[in-house]
Amino acid sequence: MKKNEKALLTVKPQYGFGEQGRPASRGEAAVPPNAMLQIDLQLVSWKTVTEIGNDKTILKKILQEGEGYDRPKDCSTVKVKLIGKLDDGTMFVKKGHDGEEPFEFKTDEDQVIEGLDKAVLSMKKGEVAFVTIPPEHAFGSDETKQDLAVVPPNTTVYYDVELVSFDKEKESWELKDNAEKIEAAAKKKDEGNVWFKMGKYARASKRYGKALDFIEYESSFNEEEKQLSKPLKVSCKLNKAACKLKLKDYKEAKNLCTEVLEIDSTNVKALYRRAQAHMHLVDFDLAEVDIKRALEIDPENRDVKMGYRRLKEKVKEYERRDAKFYGNMINKLSKLEDDEGCGSSQGPSKKPRSLWPLAPFFTTDGSKLWLVLRLLIPVMILVALCVAYYVQSGVHEIDCVNC
Repeated sequence: MKKNEKALLTVKPQYGFGEQGRPASRGEAAVPPNAMLQIDLQLVSWKTVTEIGNDKTILKKILQEGEGYDRPKDCSTVKVKLIGKLDDGTMFVKKGHDGEEPFEFKTDEDQVIEGLDKAVLSMKKGEVAFVTIPPEHAFGSDETKQDLAVVPPNTTVYYDVELVSFDKEKESWELKDNAEKIEAAAKKKDEGNVWFKMGKYARASKRYGKALDFIEYESSFNEEEKQLSKPLKVSCKLNKAACKLKLKDYKEAKNLCTEVLEIDSTNVKALYRRAQAHMHLVDFDLAEVDIKRALEIDPENRDVKMGYRRLKEKVKEYERRDAKFYGNMINKLSKLEDDEGCGSSQGPSKKPRSLWPLAPFFTTDGSKLWLVLRLLIPVMILVALCVAYYVQSGVHEIDCVNC
């Protein structure tokens, strides 16, 4: 429906009060069983409800639209008016009302609960919203004392929030002076280090990324500024790669280490962290290449030596797993062959028929066929990947002029 639209709805019993009907109550007439309903309806207004967060469990109902299109970002300084309540209406916090100055905090800095932080990041200046925050994004499983009341464990909380104003951090393009960019990058790197030590790897990763934004493109840098920014850039990329390893984003960790090695091909940390990413991506050959290269550069590096031992153990573990898997597969095929042979035999002198057509070319039981299969499997996988790429790319003709 559109705003102010009027409609007459006809509702079948199964979508109304069904076989039970409804008794009269509070001056409203009873509805008989299996009654067809007619409803006069007008859409007067509506409130937009937004699902926020990766799990979409934080709900924000907009009570008053804000101004323009701009919203706060991470590390913005925001000023809000807010009232927090429990299910029963008990008020546990009230800030920025009754002549009090708006409550000020910095987003994505753990200064307020996660749900409130995410809700404010989605608001525009002047917007008023009602926010519903489940326990996992509020105060969790602990009892928490707030300004006006205690919030019990595992409690959903509700906030009336008005975003009064916000100031975003300066972007790299807003800093005209290169020395200022390098200084801002160093500051962001230090912030990232603090969050990393606290185990907040996603937040640390964002800080390192922000630092790189300031110094990634150095076309306007003179030689001295390039020399200052280069180690900072390498350090931020390596630290961000460490965050990505912790967050199990192994492809991004690998890419970041590769970028470092393009700057400094002998960087042991980059080689080692890329080897770790390769290990998690089950690219053991590439992992071994990087670790061996790191040991050539720094033969006494304890971490790299331990990493090499872990790699060898991982390879053995996968070999055992593969041997067990394919061994079980061969045993099952052999059992099927034996069962078929027993079922189809006509007498003691008749040999069972083999299920494997190639078995006679190897041994009577086809046991050597497995050796050939082990050689063929990598080829089959390669062919499958090529076919998949061919189909996905949508190429129907192959130009062999330059083959």
